[in-house]
Amino acid sequence: MRIAMLDDEPREIESIQRAMAISGHECHGYANGKSLLRGLRAQRYDLLVLGWRPPDLEGIKMVRRLRERFGNRLPLLLTAGPEHRARLTTALLAGADDFMVKPLGSAELQARVHALLRRAYPTRFERELVYGPYHFSPLTGTIRLHGEPVRLKQREYELALLLFRNIGRLLPRAYLMLNVWGQELEAGSRSLDTHVSRLRARLDLRPGNGMILASVYGLGYRLEYIAGDDAESPYPTAKAAE
Repeated sequence: MRIAMLDDEPREIESIQRAMAISGHECHGYANGKSLLRGLRAQRYDLLVLGWRPPDLEGIKMVRRLRERFGNRLPLLLTAGPEHRARLTTALLAGADDFMVKPLGSAELQARVHALLRRAYPTRFERELVYGPYHFSPLTGTIRLHGEPVRLKQREYELALLLFRNIGRLLPRAYLMLNVWGQELEAGSRSLDTHVSRLRARLDLRPGNGMILASVYGLGYRLEYIAGDDAESPYPTAKAAE
């Protein structure tokens, strides 16, 4: 999953990035609050790790600003030196979801991040979702078709999972953009159409596999089940993570 972190200490950023990489997460570091806010507007992240004293705005104020701008959808882990331990309650009341005192232990950091992500995105931590011949692994963000792995980028995987979770439903273009890219659909943008075209090809969405991805002109897209002698039922079965 994608994690953004803000800290004015390069070594701290590198240490957290290493710990997150071991857990299979992609971690992007920012050195000041302005660059973080620009990054949050331009990209989609699943969790924030926020140092107490970014150079341009103190931690508590930054937490409040982030909550004002982005709401509560992003889990937020605040880190600080031991001199700030007494302000734990203030940090949590300001909107932080958890608080860690430096120096950060890799194992504890990994465990806390995992707990925050699991709480915020429970469906992503299901072990496997099965839609006919399509097997989704939300934990690793991968898909297998007839047992063979399909190479997808993160956005493509998120778009595919959203469509498969809504088989038979017309999903408006604006809805897809907001839920996958985290932003409104820009006039004239072809990004969504490009991703849909790639999904059709890479997932081999055709009647022989029991699925087609239909375009409804001017409205959006609908993933449709096509019954056939060789087609497996696409209606999901799920195995929960332990």
